[in-house]
Amino acid sequence: MSESIHTHCPKLAAQLSTPITIGGKTIPNRLWLAPMAGLTHSAFRQVLAHYGSCGLAFTEMCNAKAVPTENPRISPVFRWHEWELPSLVCQLVGATPVELVIAAKRVEREGFFGVDINMGCSARGMIKREAGAVLLKTPDKAVALVEAVRKAVSIPVFVKFRTGWSKDIGPAVALAKKLETAGADCLVFHPRVAPDKRTRPPVIDNIRFIKEAVSIPVLGNGNVTTPQSCRNMLDTTGCDGVSIGRMAIARPWLFAQWTEGYTPGDTIFEDYILRMATALEQEFDPVRAIKRFRMFMPYFAANFRFGHSLLATFSTAKTIEDVRRLTKEHIRPDMLLSQSPNMNLYNL
Repeated sequence: MSESIHTHCPKLAAQLSTPITIGGKTIPNRLWLAPMAGLTHSAFRQVLAHYGSCGLAFTEMCNAKAVPTENPRISPVFRWHEWELPSLVCQLVGATPVELVIAAKRVEREGFFGVDINMGCSARGMIKREAGAVLLKTPDKAVALVEAVRKAVSIPVFVKFRTGWSKDIGPAVALAKKLETAGADCLVFHPRVAPDKRTRPPVIDNIRFIKEAVSIPVLGNGNVTTPQSCRNMLDTTGCDGVSIGRMAIARPWLFAQWTEGYTPGDTIFEDYILRMATALEQEFDPVRAIKRFRMFMPYFAANFRFGHSLLATFSTAKTIEDVRRLTKEHIRPDMLLSQSPNMNLYNL
């Protein structure tokens, strides 16, 4: 197994392990799980918790219109375990103050750590709804949403946003200042333009401009795949912490590895995929479980030099039991790892 899986950096661990206070609540470390639609669901978070050391986790994107009447026992998205709530933030996507306020109040009643307003998703459906990243085109509207939510709830309010719809960082800096004034407790910034489907690298240095513009905590996000890239983001931008998305799906033990020096064993990948299969089986009906597995698999396969072949093999799985059988047949300790994920798979 490649050395890349065993890398530990004491200086990075010290940086990340410093507690941080958001909206009067203390979080034990500065390495967080980013919200990802279809991926950071209750099944994945259950597996993530097994490996430990994630400072703060975020749900996948929840529709603010649906949240007030959602039943967590049957909802595939607005769903959680009670033990998660002290360190779980619910991400909402919405277009009007009214829908976001009603949803945020439900989130607070349920006992979540905080609420996160999505201003980063540029999927076609979000644009049609005038939500997500399209709010960056109308900063006054974006600010009004945050003001309304801040007045409605006492839990921490987070905003996840991107550079905007052009490369100019100026509008994002101006918006960051307004979001702070509106009552946001923390900003999570992804330095890519909104229409960019990760085809270009993020402009990491732009995080520094956001950090310097406000006094509230700013977390950086985007293409952090190794301890070195994490340190680089912290050291060059001065951001208060790092939010990990796709790499967390690929290797959920990285939180324990980067903050506490955890050393994964040789059977870690087999252990992970089998735990994921069981969690999906427990959380979802059989059809939805295998669909969620197919969304997960490209990130898992991206760990390996022959990931495309592995992905093709697992694409034949029709049931979770098939997943277990294929795992026993094809996941071995001596598989060759990529130093960093195969981006052709990582961007699926």
